[in-house]
Amino acid sequence: MTTTNPRPLILLTNDDGHSSRGMAALIEAARPLGDLLVVAPDGPRSGYALSITSTAPVAVRTLRRAPGLAVMACTGTPVDCVKLALEQILGRRRPSLLLSGVNLGDNASVSVFYSGTMGATLEGCMKGVPSVGFSLRDGARDADFAPCVPWVRSVARRVLAEGLPTGVCLNVNFPKGAIAGLRVCRAARGNWTSEWVASANGRGERVYWLTGTFENLEPHATDTDMHALDQGYATLVPTRADLTAHNLIPSLGHFEATAPPCATT
Repeated sequence: MTTTNPRPLILLTNDDGHSSRGMAALIEAARPLGDLLVVAPDGPRSGYALSITSTAPVAVRTLRRAPGLAVMACTGTPVDCVKLALEQILGRRRPSLLLSGVNLGDNASVSVFYSGTMGATLEGCMKGVPSVGFSLRDGARDADFAPCVPWVRSVARRVLAEGLPTGVCLNVNFPKGAIAGLRVCRAARGNWTSEWVASANGRGERVYWLTGTFENLEPHATDTDMHALDQGYATLVPTRADLTAHNLIPSLGHFEATAPPCATT
């Protein structure tokens, strides 16, 4: 008697909430590839990066079930969603793939450090699950995610088939509108400036609203995600969970012999 392998299990999450249009696009893209478990925040969690909830309990509730699809809402952060899915919801079963997004707004260059979309992706990576984060370079409420769907499906299918190196996840960003193709590239060096707008609250107290303008610090470089996005290409940046500057370890060895002035024996 011949047996067939079960369909792959794919874990979906994001930082825009389970009901976002980006999540609907992610579900549409991944649905033909396997059985889907969505564990996503119950509301927007943009900018939560790798934050976790450590001072309050976190709850999860099931919103709907259909053949090959379960959708759950979590009161915590995107990383909480991944942790709960892997440890409490799935038990011993491991997902073959984690997909995060599709985020409203890109997460290119240094934005990867602030992104809840990529925070969840990095958490999956650190847990040994092949993980990919997807973002769209459009922050409008009526943003069109349709052009992203076939590209999400294509990347996800390839990662399912080939896997990813240990400790590496993928940060994929899409341009607004038509997609000319996909470029594998590095993250541009950039910075956010003019990040606060001051105003007064109802009591007349001074408060600040986070905003910002992105500055590309290497605008003439042609091998970066920012350049490719400007040219209408989707970008794929292999991203490491390990932030160690390995190349500097030998040159910093002299710090080991450095004793503070007040050190005693």
